[in-house]
Amino acid sequence: MTEPVTWNYLMDMDGVLVHEEHLIPGADELLKELRDKDVPFMVLTNNSIYTPRDLRARLSRTGLDVPEEAIWTSALATAKFLDSQRPNGSAYVIGEAGLTTALHSIGYVLTDRDPDYVVLGETRTYSFEAITKAIRLVEAGARFIATNPDETGPSREGVLPATGSVAALIERATGRAPYFVGKPNPLMMRSALRALGAHSESTLMIGDRMDTDVRSGLEAGLATILVLSGISTAETADRFPYRPTRTIGSVADLLGSADQPF
Repeated sequence: MTEPVTWNYLMDMDGVLVHEEHLIPGADELLKELRDKDVPFMVLTNNSIYTPRDLRARLSRTGLDVPEEAIWTSALATAKFLDSQRPNGSAYVIGEAGLTTALHSIGYVLTDRDPDYVVLGETRTYSFEAITKAIRLVEAGARFIATNPDETGPSREGVLPATGSVAALIERATGRAPYFVGKPNPLMMRSALRALGAHSESTLMIGDRMDTDVRSGLEAGLATILVLSGISTAETADRFPYRPTRTIGSVADLLGSADQPF
C-alpha cells in the first residue's frame, strides 16, 4: 500500500482567501487547520505593490493570520530572477514599495542613468513622464522586465488598468516585448517552491483563475485546485483545453481534509 502524500500548499490570495479585502468564509479555518496539521503553505499574489509585511497587515485586518515568510509576491519573484541573471545590477523601476524594497534587498541600484533593466510593476499612479522615460531607456538598450501580465485589476469603482496594459503601451512604442515573471510563468511557482523548500510532486496550487493559477501550477508540475469563489466559473473553466485536478466551490470545501485534499 502506497504512503499518502504529505502535501504542501501554494495558494493565490485574491478570490481564494479574500475578496476585495473581505475574508472568504472558511479561509481562516483552513489556515488554522493547515497549521494544526503541520502542512506547509505559502500565499502567492501577482500584485507587486505591497511588501510581505504590508500584505500581512492587510490580511490580518480581514482576520487572516499569515506570517511574512509565507507570502510570495511577483515583486519577490522578479527580484529573485534578476539576482540570478545579473547580480548587483541596476534598474529603472516603475512601481511601488513592494517592488523597490525587493530590488534593494538583492543589492540593486535604482537609477535612470543607463540601467541594466527597466522593471515595470503595479502602481496606482502611472505617470506619463515615467512611462516616457521607460520607453526611451528600453530604446537605448535596457532589458524590459514586467512583474506580471495582468491587464486589469479590481477596485470598488470598477476595473483598473494594470501592469499588462502599461507593458503593452511600452511594447507598442519600442517594439520590445517584456519578460513577465509572475503567473502564469511557472518561474513564479518554482521560486515559491524553493522559498517553501518543497517539491512539485507533493505540492498543490489553489487558485480562482484558469488562465494564471491553474495554468502555471500545471506547467510547474503541481496538482491544481480551482475554486469558484473568484474569477472563474464552472462554465468558463470548461472552455479551457486543460483541467484542474479538482474543482471546489471555495476553500471551505477543504475543511476537515486539508492534509489529504484529493
